[in-house]
Amino acid sequence: MATKIQLKHPNTGFVKYGYFGFSWTTLFFGFLPALFRGDFITFIGGFISSLIIGSVTVGIGFLVVNLAWAFMYNKHFTKNLLERGYVFNDTDDMNRQAAQVLGVVT
Repeated sequence: MATKIQLKHPNTGFVKYGYFGFSWTTLFFGFLPALFRGDFITFIGGFISSLIIGSVTVGIGFLVVNLAWAFMYNKHFTKNLLERGYVFNDTDDMNRQAAQVLGVVT
C-alpha cells in the first residue's frame, strides 16, 4: 500500500506529494498514473517499452512489466522529485520513514 508524503520546493514554495510503497494504480492502469502526475518521460518510455515487450510475448510480458513497475514506480517518482530540489515537508516521523524507505539522507 502506498504512503503519501508531502514535499516542498524551497525556492518556489511549490508543494507536491510523493509516494512510497506498492502502487495499486500502476498495477491496474499501467503507466497512466505517470501521465496524470506530469511524469511524461516515464509515461512515454514505459508505455513504449511495455508495448514492445507485450507484442513480443503475446501480452504476457505487458502484465509482468506492470506488476514489476507497480513495486518500483512510487519510489522512482518521489526520488525524481527529491533530485529536482524538493525536500520532505511532512511530520518528522513521516519524513524519517520516507527517507528510510527511499534510501535517502535528509
